[in-house]
Amino acid sequence: MSPARLGTTAPATEDSLDASLSEPRAATIRALESCEGDVLVLGAGGKMGPTLTRMVRRALDATPGGTHRRVVAVLRQVREVGAAPALDGIGIDSVQCDLLDRDAVTALPDAPSVLFLAGQKFGTASAPARTWMVNAVLPALVAERYRHSRIVVFSTGNVYPLVPVASGGAREGSPLGPVGEYAASCLARERVFENAAATWDTRVAVMRLNYAIDLRYGVLTDLALAVQRGDPIALDMGHVNVIWQRDANRAAIELLAHAASPPCVVNVTGPDVLAVRTLAEELGRRLGRAPCFTGEERTDALLSDSARMRALLGPAEMPLETMLDWVCEWVRAGRRVLAKPTHFATRDGAF
Repeated sequence: MSPARLGTTAPATEDSLDASLSEPRAATIRALESCEGDVLVLGAGGKMGPTLTRMVRRALDATPGGTHRRVVAVLRQVREVGAAPALDGIGIDSVQCDLLDRDAVTALPDAPSVLFLAGQKFGTASAPARTWMVNAVLPALVAERYRHSRIVVFSTGNVYPLVPVASGGAREGSPLGPVGEYAASCLARERVFENAAATWDTRVAVMRLNYAIDLRYGVLTDLALAVQRGDPIALDMGHVNVIWQRDANRAAIELLAHAASPPCVVNVTGPDVLAVRTLAEELGRRLGRAPCFTGEERTDALLSDSARMRALLGPAEMPLETMLDWVCEWVRAGRRVLAKPTHFATRDGAF
């Protein structure tokens, strides 16, 4: 899908939005064609899971013989089971599993290709032990169970420290410096899969994501809602990266073909360092409301450089202007948004 086509008509319903977010491109289809067998999506009921799983199914259906390859969506919590109806009836098998139960993980079906999305962020400040269990112990069970598979592991740019805005963002070889327990537990997850690669020669790709958005959630939606309500927008974290969820989905799938031992580590985000003040002003112009701000921009922020992603997978295809237009149209129409703010302005790592 070209940027010109993406910019034509904004989705007006959640069905059309999900269809757009799950449309594979030719490179995504080729990547799955090069990876044998069934595909397992662990943690398929979160914000990205349903459309990512649908993209896998649609891409497989476009490959020779792909309609016979199974796609299994593993829903890890009761709250994720609500995603099952959106996946049923389109050639996806939904399975509920407590991924902290070793026996339950052992009983999951074999799959040569695994997309690992399971994780916990919010609630860490009040229940840090649970976050460590989900982000460190759970991956150890999965890594052992699927040690002979190729695995794409979702991680986060939070494993990096805040970096100077002028630097353009942390690179994959930059020193790591997680701030807070959530970020530290995410680094632990990476280390678990790194150990699997060293111990069993497991093929791994680590995807450090900053910040995926669709119209129902994300940094731009958070800002648009704040502008619409007249809420002050904090500028302490004055710069961000964002990436359209379809671009993040296809990057995850395409990284299956790059899984390796030692792991292939890739920052997945948009190409630009974006000023929060400018984003809010652009959203305000479209919404007819002047944003109000609090605080001042700092010289550092949580930022990632996506040059390696662009070299391996090509650039993100969704233009920023289209994202801004679509988010404003969605918010202005009062369509459903998720009650899952990103808290992107948090600087102390407490989530």
